[in-house]
Amino acid sequence: MKDFAAIDFETANNERSSVCSVGIVIVRNGEIVDSFYSLISPEPNYYNYWCSQVHGLTREDTEDAPVFPEVWKQIEPLIEGLPLVAHNSPFDESCLKAVFRVYQMDYPDYPFYDTLSVSRQTLPELENHQLYTVAAACGYQLDHHHHALADAEACAWIAREIL
Repeated sequence: MKDFAAIDFETANNERSSVCSVGIVIVRNGEIVDSFYSLISPEPNYYNYWCSQVHGLTREDTEDAPVFPEVWKQIEPLIEGLPLVAHNSPFDESCLKAVFRVYQMDYPDYPFYDTLSVSRQTLPELENHQLYTVAAACGYQLDHHHHALADAEACAWIAREIL
């Protein structure tokens, strides 16, 4: 796959609609050509302890952040016509569908590809198939795991290698 958009969401709580940050990396002809990152005011707007422990974001970080529809207006033209790729895509796809539902937006049925499931098939020798492990096997050092843009970039590197 030479043209795609790698996407990663972080959530504020256990509700899939509570996206609080998004990272997007655009790949064309096998090269990273653009990226986008934004904090998002989550819906519902509360953070649980465990999610904050994972990504480090709190309510104070997203207090003045835009709501999802405003952020998506910036993303939509970047990803137009591109399939979406995520590591553990069922999570990211479910987040995207949930937040579209919450804001009563028409979901365009984006095609999603999953680097996690493909990595299990193509790299069975790895000790695990977590994002940072698979990224390292594909030549990418993931230094800021659970930062949405860093995770999207790692996913893009993996996708270029194994999809």
